[in-house]
Amino acid sequence: MLDSALTVAITMLAGGIILLFIDNMFKRPIVDSEEKISFGKAFVIGIWQCIAMIPGVSRSAASIIGGMQQRLTRSEAAEFSFFLAVPTMLAATGYKLLKYYTERGGFTSGEYTQLAVGNIVAFIVAMIAIKFFISFLKKYGFRVWGIYRTIVGTMLLILIWKGIIN
Repeated sequence: MLDSALTVAITMLAGGIILLFIDNMFKRPIVDSEEKISFGKAFVIGIWQCIAMIPGVSRSAASIIGGMQQRLTRSEAAEFSFFLAVPTMLAATGYKLLKYYTERGGFTSGEYTQLAVGNIVAFIVAMIAIKFFISFLKKYGFRVWGIYRTIVGTMLLILIWKGIIN
């Protein structure tokens, strides 16, 4: 399943269809601030995020859908999704850095500088992207991403059917 283009195509298409209708599925959000997110709600949203281990499932979409299912507002679900990614990304980055460090016997001073500059730039760009994404979501919802995923999933299915992609 992890190497299957068909799995990716189906999950892209299914995710797109869900995103097209998500605003209608969860109409009455009551959680509009992070203080109102209980441990139980956070746990359930984290379980939803685990669905993203299936190829083609977006981690952020899975956790946003989970957040909305737990009655978070659109913007609160999106914001929580981004914060939920931090421990995962830190663990993955830490693992890669540790692996690199042990295989190469350390870092050079130039590599430390590159890591520092890269992390600072990535942080600034991420904050700008998150701010843009959340304001976009408040205005337009998930329909654009639903259309995108539906088109890409359909195109992938056609390419698989035609034998262009295995």
